[in-house]
Order: sequence, then structure tokens, then C-alpha cells
Amino acid sequence: MNDYAPNAQQVRPLTLFLCGDVMTGRGIDQVLPHSSEPTLYEPYVRDARQYVALAERAHGPIPRPVDWAYIWGDALAVWERMRPDIKLINLETSVTQSDTPWPGKAIHYRMHPANIACLTVAGINCCTLANNHTLDWGYDGLSETLATLAKARIQTAGAGPNLTAASAPVPLAAPDILAGKGHRRVLVLAYGSASSGIPLEWAATETRPGVQMIAEKDPTAAQLVGEQVRRVKRDGDIVIASIHWGSNWGFEVPPEQRTFAHRLIDEAGVDVVHGHSSHHVKGIEVYQGKPILYGCGDFLTDYEGIKGYEAFRGDLSLMYFVQFAPTTGKLAAMHMMPTHMERFQVRLAAKEDALWLCNTLNREGKAFETRVERGEDNMLTLRWG
Repeated sequence: MNDYAPNAQQVRPLTLFLCGDVMTGRGIDQVLPHSSEPTLYEPYVRDARQYVALAERAHGPIPRPVDWAYIWGDALAVWERMRPDIKLINLETSVTQSDTPWPGKAIHYRMHPANIACLTVAGINCCTLANNHTLDWGYDGLSETLATLAKARIQTAGAGPNLTAASAPVPLAAPDILAGKGHRRVLVLAYGSASSGIPLEWAATETRPGVQMIAEKDPTAAQLVGEQVRRVKRDGDIVIASIHWGSNWGFEVPPEQRTFAHRLIDEAGVDVVHGHSSHHVKGIEVYQGKPILYGCGDFLTDYEGIKGYEAFRGDLSLMYFVQFAPTTGKLAAMHMMPTHMERFQVRLAAKEDALWLCNTLNREGKAFETRVERGEDNMLTLRWG
């Protein structure tokens, strides 16, 4: 029997799938059926195909072209098993054919729009776009990204043609966990912080496209979020604040992030804080019964074979399944499946890698009074309080 997902006779919890950064551009785009022109404008790498070569040097040949489902690998079976009602990712890739990179920026991610099926085949419901790669190919690139995702019926949060659109909470309908109540809504709001490397000029205004920016040190920031939430939140709604913040490396959680996360829960009515930007997993907190993911790591990237920062194990990640009780809507459980990137594909992590993640989360969770337990299948279960 599945120990984490209920059978058909049981009342199902509302289950959300969350993960860290998903980067389908650059090297990964080159192995998909409709690759972009490979020219890059990076200081050291001028051709996206070099990232394919690095990955193959590390783990072996990658077939070309791969099919749409290839990149998700073992994640597909885990989703089938866990049956999440909503799948939310942070898409750190512009989906465009624009050839005009943002001037002065060192890294530019781009996926050909014809490759959008790699997201639809995974059943992604919503992509957050308030990150430091959404405008890599300028305003035209952002416009095409939004149009391509909309055509594919994938919702977007955190970026838009103006601030009103970028800041609009995205309602996602999930099967109601209370019988006879129709559908319960999951509201997604997405924010980007300059601390993650987002250029300040990317901030959306009422007359300029861009991303919804927020400053976690600003004492009024939580009030702004609260105003957005109160305008749309109904009884029973689950509110996710998805935030791209902080540096790529380092397990420490800055005090201003923790304070801001607490204020989002206390003052703004947020139920889940979904933090990302770090290239590795970070500690987890449960505050007032609400989960705070300070850093989810990189879920899907073309970083294989790149040296440096090996101690942080950026090649490892987690599939986060956040479950809410069927009668109260309160946090009931959180399960995490350890994964490993290999040949541009999400693979289940080996036992020793799952143990490393388990030990890391327990070490980093001490400050938050959380810990994890590893099951025989390597699934990690969060304990708190």
C-alpha cells in the first residue's frame, strides 16, 4: 500500500507539489526537439551545446532529441503515486525566440517556444516568473514567454505586462477536500527580491513590464502582501507566497528572511512560504502550523559537470509534497522525495544521497525545531514541534 497517498476509499488530503528552480533553457533546450540558436553571451561559454558536452562527460551520452517527458525521468512515477492536486514550479527560463539578450547580464536562459510541451506533459499548473532569468531576453522575451505559457494553459504568477498583472494572485482550482463543496482554491502570489540577483530595472510598474519585486527588509512589505491577499482570499483558500530570494550558496537563513516569512503568516494570511534561489536545499520551518521552505534547491538544470561548490550537493534536490487535512485545511504532512540530476534527467537519489539530504535537513532544521525521517523507499517525512 502507498504509505503517503491515500487509496480511493480514503478521504484525500489536498496535496501540493512544490520544487525549486526549473531551468529548461540552454543545454536542456539543445537536446529537446526544437532547440534555440545556441549562441550564448556568457564570459566563458559561447555555445549552449558545451553544457551538453559537460553533462555527457560527467554521466554518459544523452540521446538527441529527447522526447518531451524525458527530462522529468523518475519524477513522473512519483507524481503518479502521490497524485498532487496542484503542481507549482519556479520557471527560471525565458520561453522565446528573441535574439536580443538583456544588456550587461552575464547569463541568459532561453527555451524555444515549440518545446513548451515539456511542461504540459508534466501537468504543470502554474509557473512563478518573479526570478532573475525571466527577462534574460528583454521585454519581447517576457511577452512571448507569457503568451506561450497562456496558450499552453499554464498559469503564471509574478511577472506581467504591468504591475497590476504581475501582482495579481493566481487562483488555482483543486478538488475540494470537503465533500460537496465544489472546488477549493489555491492562491499563488510570486515575488522577486534583489537579493537573488534580479536587476532593479526589471521591477514592473503600471507603465512597464517586469516582475513583482519585494524587499524582505522593508517593514511595509508584509503589509503589501496582506493587502493583496485580503482582496481575494475566501474562507478555505490556501495561499502560497512564492519568493525568489537570497544567494545561490550557503545554508544560513538570513534573519530578515525569517522575520519576513513569519510576518507573512502572522499579518498577511499566507499559508505556505515557498522560497527558492539557492542551488541546494535549505532548512525547513513550520511556524504557527504553516510550512516555510527557505530554499528548495535546483530541481532541473544543465549544471552537470560544472565544478565548484561540491560540498553543497547542488546535484541533489527534493520533490516537496505538502498535504492539508481534509476537514480543517491545516497542514497535515509534508513528504519529500530525494532526487538527483543525471544526463539532464530527474532521477531518484541513491540511498547514500538520500541519507545526505536527511542529515542535512536535520542539521539545518535544529534552529527551526524540525527534523525528517527517512522511509525504506528514501521518502523523507517532516516532523515538527
